Amino acid sequence: MVLEPVQSESEGIKLRPEKMVADKLYHCIHEDKVFLFYKDEQELLHCYEVEDASVQKEILENPACLEEILRKRASSD
Repeated sequence: MVLEPVQSESEGIKLRPEKMVADKLYHCIHEDKVFLFYKDEQELLHCYEVEDASVQKEILENPACLEEILRKRASSD
């Protein structure tokens, strides 16, 4: 069994920061909420919840395009 750095499980979100690559965005959909995780160069772990309802809906409908959706939304602000 391959253990991913971020996984949604029945008891909650499981994080394995030691498996994360610095400066890479990880995501997780848990209980119909979208969470983003990021480990920086100093090994600090950052966690964000996507709260914008329209962005969250778009991601939930097409999770494979999460990064594209976020890029598109970030450039439109």
